[in-house]
Amino acid sequence: MANAPKDEWVTVDGMSFHYRDWGGSGQPVVLFHGLASTCHIWDMVAPILAQDYTVIAVDQRGHGLSDKPDEGYDIDSVTQDALGVIKGLSVDNPVVIGHSWGGSVALNMAVEAPESVKGLVWVDGGMINVSNRYSNVEDAKVEMAPPDFTGVKVESFLERVRTRHQETGMSSEVADIVMANFQILDDNTIKANLSRDNHLRIIEGLWDHKPRELYARVKCPVLIMPARQDNNLATHEHGKRRLMLVEEAEERLPKSKTVWLEDSIHDVPIQRPELVADVIKSHLSEGFFG
Repeated sequence: MANAPKDEWVTVDGMSFHYRDWGGSGQPVVLFHGLASTCHIWDMVAPILAQDYTVIAVDQRGHGLSDKPDEGYDIDSVTQDALGVIKGLSVDNPVVIGHSWGGSVALNMAVEAPESVKGLVWVDGGMINVSNRYSNVEDAKVEMAPPDFTGVKVESFLERVRTRHQETGMSSEVADIVMANFQILDDNTIKANLSRDNHLRIIEGLWDHKPRELYARVKCPVLIMPARQDNNLATHEHGKRRLMLVEEAEERLPKSKTVWLEDSIHDVPIQRPELVADVIKSHLSEGFFG
């Protein structure tokens, strides 16, 4: 059984980054969350992985308990953050696992520092191409802006979370994981840890991120794990677009494998943690990453 995690901090270029050390032994695995999330999204996946591997989960710049400057949210800067954390913790040749935007960061890590990454896992992420979806960056910022939680009471928000859990089969543990994305103010309302301005800065940074131009430069194996709720994705426009993104990545990446996570939502690490962990563990144990 995995040990309880330890909350630790590491300093990179004068910035403090929070991470959860799940212990374990063997092949290092480093987990990165997505936009407006925290390392806690891995709280139900990490202990399963830590039964057989060394596992840490990181709060990225502006998120969770890490420092929150007003700059440095372009993809290259957050990539250097991630590489700095790995170096600062002396993590040798990890398999880097990214959810959503975390997958985009992982992709850039493999391109910028191929000697530092043994393999990549994209959990419903890694293929985000904002400039391909919107006509200009301002439209992207409007469409991808965070919800306004001003004045929302904790109880009201948790009720929304509980309702969603019932619809998707999520466990009650998820409420605590979701609440880790927020501060609770004195009037019992919530405030997102990632500020709206920094959220929009990340979207601006993603505008300049062109994953299809990077795929051929990835030297390590990539496990692609897209989530879907409908086996017949090609029957609707969104599904067609997702299938095209996956097929494009498969065609351009030197070594990849795709495992579709069926009956799964975007936040699959908290909806179906056992499935996510089992797919990753099977590919680690079978030597997919070398």
